[in-house]
Amino acid sequence: MSGPLEMSTAIEKFSRPLKLRGLKIPNRIWMSPMCQYSATEDGVPTSWHMVHYGSRAVGGAGMVMVESTAVGPRHRTTAHDLGIWSAEQVGAHRKLAAQIKDPGAVAAVQLQSAGRKSSHMVPWLGKGQNGAVPVEDGGWIPMAPSATPFGQLTVPDAMTAAEVEATVEAFAQAAVNAAEAGYDVVEIHAAHGYLLHQFLSPVTNRRTDEFGGGLENRMRLPLRVCKAVRGAFPQDRPVFVRLTATDWIDGGITIDEALVFAVRLAALGIDLLDVTSGALAIDAPPPNRQGLNLEFAEVLKDVAGIAVAPVGQLSDPELLRKVAETSSVDAVIVGRALLRDPYFALRLTAHPSKERWPSQYHRAL
Repeated sequence: MSGPLEMSTAIEKFSRPLKLRGLKIPNRIWMSPMCQYSATEDGVPTSWHMVHYGSRAVGGAGMVMVESTAVGPRHRTTAHDLGIWSAEQVGAHRKLAAQIKDPGAVAAVQLQSAGRKSSHMVPWLGKGQNGAVPVEDGGWIPMAPSATPFGQLTVPDAMTAAEVEATVEAFAQAAVNAAEAGYDVVEIHAAHGYLLHQFLSPVTNRRTDEFGGGLENRMRLPLRVCKAVRGAFPQDRPVFVRLTATDWIDGGITIDEALVFAVRLAALGIDLLDVTSGALAIDAPPPNRQGLNLEFAEVLKDVAGIAVAPVGQLSDPELLRKVAETSSVDAVIVGRALLRDPYFALRLTAHPSKERWPSQYHRAL
């Protein structure tokens, strides 16, 4: 290396653009949505979000995906989650999307319902994500497919049929709001133990009605949400789904069930699968290994026939070079590495020349 801003030879495949519907994404190293827990109590983006996401756009990520953004007040994980259900929120998101797009990145947002992982403390206070916030202290009663809590969090209410229907409508309206705010992509979060994943997994879905039991019933709400969002978001812009390949739990979702779900998503017009795994239960963390979800993504792409991008434990530049050279995945979604280094994507995809670096930084090269 000749300097601190270089890693080595650029990754050619991931330096190339990717076209999905009418959108051209300038490269294939993308920022994962990672909660900042820094919104106002009304769920409005703040100056923290402007700097945080804007710096990663300047830093070369082809797509910057804004963190899990709640589709309604009861769908939040904390009182400081972003939301996208009010006019005030949409106005602030419009500024945030523009901040991301100005340096040339694609602006995306992940739409979220937390389910039983709801009404907890922000991670750096008390017991954080394992610390319930009771109603008398500003919390709320979570809702979930069944009345089984996540760890020590508040026991959720099992959702009524009316609440299920309202959730579909909330996601659809959130997609309309995201388009109005100027986002190029929306992603539906159906993984990491949040509401749609809770409906999909037999570990957390104990229902006996049309939304519980066999896989067809457990997929019913997630598929309805995905169909509603695809119908509500402009047809020239892509819709992604983050799905779990396995729960890493006996009796949970397996890759075989994930494949069935993926095929159904493709039939609905979903454009890309953001492939992850685990995080359904507090005592069942995913294995700690680089490239954990890579092979899952390759299998899902082969069977479903649509674009895929793995996420999770993708911080090793040499691994990413190997993925670019040998894997069929269409992009990679990077999380913690981009928290540590806003310019991680640039240092992977830029040649040693100055061509992709902002002119303002050339004196450092």
